[in-house]
Amino acid sequence: MTTPPTYSEPTPRTPEQIEQEKQMKRLMIWVIVGAVVVLALLGTAIFFLLQPATPTDRIRDIFIIIVALESLVIGVALIVLIVQLASLINLLQNEVRPILKATSDTVNNLRGTAEFLGENVVEPVVKLNGYLAGLYRMLELMGLKKK
Repeated sequence: MTTPPTYSEPTPRTPEQIEQEKQMKRLMIWVIVGAVVVLALLGTAIFFLLQPATPTDRIRDIFIIIVALESLVIGVALIVLIVQLASLINLLQNEVRPILKATSDTVNNLRGTAEFLGENVVEPVVKLNGYLAGLYRMLELMGLKKK
């Protein structure tokens, strides 16, 4: 008879975890508000730049500034990408590689165990079954055993 699975109660959150969650929510709210403000400013700027009285050199200068800001954002994103790539390489070298080595050792151990069992348990049993089958057939041919 099997025992039913036991379920553990969820661990209560610590005050530090609750405070960290609140900080993450606040940060997310500020990021969303910042994005909305930037989009509103961008929409307003586009509206005023599309007015017929706006000189083209002003439009050109604003687009040069936008391209410069965009290149700064791309540079920051590349730096973040490089840092994340470095942490991934560190994770692969220091955590995944030892796990793979331990798994390989376990598989080799199991392979050796399977070979040992094959040679010392299965092979003699198969031979014994073969001998018994031959003896049974010989007794059938001699008429001592019925089919």
